[in-house]
Amino acid sequence: MLRTSIPVLLTILAAGCAAQTNDEGAADTVLPVIDEVYISQGFENPEGATLAPDGGYFISSVNGPGNQKDGNGYVSLISPDGEMVKRYWGAKLDAPKGMAILNDTLYVADIDKIAMLDLETGNPAGSIRVEGAAFLNDMTTWGDAVYVSDSGTATIHKISDGTSEVWLQDEALLGGVNGLLGDGERLLVATMKTGTLFSAALDGTLTEIATGMENADGIGLVPGGGYLVSSWPGQIHYVAENGAVTTLYDVEAEEGPTQNDLTVIGDTVIVPNMRQNTVTLWKVSR
Repeated sequence: MLRTSIPVLLTILAAGCAAQTNDEGAADTVLPVIDEVYISQGFENPEGATLAPDGGYFISSVNGPGNQKDGNGYVSLISPDGEMVKRYWGAKLDAPKGMAILNDTLYVADIDKIAMLDLETGNPAGSIRVEGAAFLNDMTTWGDAVYVSDSGTATIHKISDGTSEVWLQDEALLGGVNGLLGDGERLLVATMKTGTLFSAALDGTLTEIATGMENADGIGLVPGGGYLVSSWPGQIHYVAENGAVTTLYDVEAEEGPTQNDLTVIGDTVIVPNMRQNTVTLWKVSR
């Protein structure tokens, strides 16, 4: 089923660089702080991260161009403290990026198909072809289904019962759609073209939360309110509930660590650094 977004409900467009204050001067937004805990190594163009059942993390390595079907991609398993447990936990993928777990299966976005890996062994458990897909990117679970963004066609696909369907498509609003995060009755969506963070309702209505975060990638919920959004050239942004955007981390140097598919689990923030072949784990606090 193809669905086109109904008109956007604009909620905010303000951006801020410090804690916001009310008329009395009292702070009504307390900015979070992110502190680096460790940097894990041993990957090849890592792009995606998700929590593993044992408390460690699955990390996807593209290992080459992001659109090349070369069979070089793989998924690694690392421990909670960043040690490599099994480098080739899941192997012989093409260019694996976002991942999501549903029931006993790890779903992996792999260019124009969804690779399925057994959650216990990493062995292949089938695949789902996504018709018309060009560059499948981030994934999330939402309700009883998996959703995947296609950055090449401004589309969000729904994966359910072994099949895929177009859930939402909008060239104007979803250009370079990337980050997805299921959160209760809404789906959070980030785009690269305009750097916009949207909230999508069950019926596909898009509400803009914030914009201007060019090349927005991953999305995470911050304990106590607000969102973290990564931009792959090297930024991590905080978006307050009122839509104000503050950049918490910014590396502009050409060889600085890229910030790819940011994932937040509790107070833990894990971000693959594709160009540096590393993964950084942070703690977020206020």
